Amino acid sequence: MSTSTQERPLAGKVALVTGSSRSIGASIAKRLAADGADVIINYHRIAVEAERTAYFINSRDGGRAFIVKADVSTISGGDYLLQECVRHLGAPDILVLNAGYMGHRPLAETDEADFDLNFDTNVKGPLFMVQAAAEIMKPGSRIVFLSTSLTKASTVLPLAIIYTMCKGAIEQIVRVLSKDLGARGITVNAISPSAVDTPLFRAGKPPQMIKWIASLNPQNRIPVPDEISPIVAFLAREEAGWINGQIIGVNGAFVV
Repeated sequence: MSTSTQERPLAGKVALVTGSSRSIGASIAKRLAADGADVIINYHRIAVEAERTAYFINSRDGGRAFIVKADVSTISGGDYLLQECVRHLGAPDILVLNAGYMGHRPLAETDEADFDLNFDTNVKGPLFMVQAAAEIMKPGSRIVFLSTSLTKASTVLPLAIIYTMCKGAIEQIVRVLSKDLGARGITVNAISPSAVDTPLFRAGKPPQMIKWIASLNPQNRIPVPDEISPIVAFLAREEAGWINGQIIGVNGAFVV
């Protein structure tokens, strides 16, 4: 293996990361680019965040970044994002389904609109985007979903019923698709983090709740996005080709 390949194990690869303008998605995009991949930065509403992430990538050595606005909770939005990826960089070698939505409502206040928004963003959009991408992805390509440790935790959040349902669905999708696409040499996995310290996570939570959530981890803290993205980057590498159909916990022993 050449020194350049060791330093940039994803050189020459194309990565598409949904919801990658900020937080975990931005960290994943930056890490993939640092490893050499050219990356599509996807956002839905706030362009300045996508521009900031793309500038960070393009001002450093590694892969290039292109920005595409698309609502990946819709099938048409996912199709458009994929088409723009092909137009700018070519077919994706790495597809990371990071975009998500987490509503917080008790059962009594849960309605059909909230149910549909959660499932459209967290399940339907990603599934049909993979369906479209699989037609053009080459053997050896990588697909990574994001799940949550809440699907296996003994302590769950009472207001996260639909979100947890969605991530349970994603985990079953991963298992089935690994058999379906694995015959073509395309791996399908998911990472399953616990709570990650992002503005979205902290929004609406009083300090005592954040302290309690941190206490559920042995290190008594909440990880930052840069502790999650290296696992995605590893799954994208050639060396990870025999990891398929797995839900990989990245949670600091929040769940064991």
